[in-house]
Amino acid sequence: MIMYQRVILVHYHEIGLKGKNRGSFEQRLLKNLKFLLEGFPVVDIHRISGRLVVFLKEGTSLHIACACEEIIAQIPGVARASCGFKCPRNMDDIGQAAINALAEVQTFETFKVQARRNHTDFEIDSMQINRDIGAILCEAYPTKHVKMKSPDVQVDVEVIQNSAFVYAKSIVGIGGLPVGSSGRVVCLLSSGIDSPVALWRLARRGANCIGVHFSGAPVTSDTSEYLVDDIAHVLEKTGCISRIYTCAMGDYQREISVLAPPPLRVILYRRLMFKTAERIAHIEGARALVTGESLGQVASQTLDNIAATDQSVNLPILRPLIGTDKQEIIAQAQQLGTFEISSQDAPDCCTLFMPRSPETHAKIDAVLQAESEYPLENWVEELASNACVHEYNSPLLKRKN
Repeated sequence: MIMYQRVILVHYHEIGLKGKNRGSFEQRLLKNLKFLLEGFPVVDIHRISGRLVVFLKEGTSLHIACACEEIIAQIPGVARASCGFKCPRNMDDIGQAAINALAEVQTFETFKVQARRNHTDFEIDSMQINRDIGAILCEAYPTKHVKMKSPDVQVDVEVIQNSAFVYAKSIVGIGGLPVGSSGRVVCLLSSGIDSPVALWRLARRGANCIGVHFSGAPVTSDTSEYLVDDIAHVLEKTGCISRIYTCAMGDYQREISVLAPPPLRVILYRRLMFKTAERIAHIEGARALVTGESLGQVASQTLDNIAATDQSVNLPILRPLIGTDKQEIIAQAQQLGTFEISSQDAPDCCTLFMPRSPETHAKIDAVLQAESEYPLENWVEELASNACVHEYNSPLLKRKN
């Protein structure tokens, strides 16, 4: 069997719709891929004919190539990743590469060939390539059958200017835009199920996400901080997070609980969190805050209470889960790989000094009156300046001194 160089073709849909800015989106995705694939035997990554091609070292095994393909498919901006071969631009080599590609498909009974000729200087048109390569595969696999509609596997042939790409294995990607193409945001990140999904959704839209975690320390244990770190290590595999600020909130919540009307405690906690997150956003140059709130899910997420917390800051607050129910969020957390981590019990600031009957329809005048009892601006500055900063593997990370 003739061996050809293994490649992974990286397809994108949304980026391809961009106009004059398309090149900058492609370059951002290329840089992200180069950084996130450092542990794989990658020779180079090029832009070729409306997609990116990852060239793997000679002798790379199918196992390693498939592992690389799976990582690529989870990187924001990638619509599909296809593991195959680069071969010379002649029908004999294309036919042999097609045989090799089909041999790596575990089980199938039917197949079809789909050819695409990007340069007309190749004398054989796409329809004839389909027929000729199909005949070669029928001879190589006499027990298999051609099926034009809904086959078990499709063998793709792409003929470009100096070579051809042939592949039969593809994985659907998560789509979206490359991380770093849509600006920077600060995400309120708990160890729960919702907020990691919210952060991931913003990363998938191209945002560079900075996390802020509010722990109940020193009043509670620091378990939530370790869980958030575990969540961040999941997110960093595909470049979705670069830095987390951890703020110890317990002492401030204790102070609020002493004087504040019990029903308003949760609103006052959240306003302090939002103000601190906004202060960190200014430090980071971020343009918005992000939360994992879903309308009506808990007492703090009614329309009145959302308005009461929004009033505490000037930055826009993005809520990508606002119309999503809990089961949908759980399903996405499972897909993302954070659900099991988030399902572990951990005391944090969200459950600290909780009132028996939290207010569900807060009035802003009452909230402001209760808040006036505290040196809020001093607290915000202390929380932000005393935050512990953890950095993660990200192509966008600018190291802090």
